[in-house]
Amino acid sequence: MNYSLFISRKAQKELARLPIRLYECVVAAIRELAENPRPSGCRKLSGREGWRIRIGDYRVIYQIDDKQNKITVRHVGHRREIYRK
Repeated sequence: MNYSLFISRKAQKELARLPIRLYECVVAAIRELAENPRPSGCRKLSGREGWRIRIGDYRVIYQIDDKQNKITVRHVGHRREIYRK
């Protein structure tokens, strides 16, 4: 079952600031979420709503809506900064 992907405006801006090689890796990982929204290594966040996946030192924070088959990417950033938001 495929999920629809939505990327928030804030996440789009964060993606645009990434170096090109890293950008390509992160975008590929986000696209894979449409096929499998809970890949191995993903974690449910504690303290706030959502899930996260790791791409090296970077993280993608997203929410899953199973009723509407929708994934919304909220934040993309380095691990030392991403959880402060």
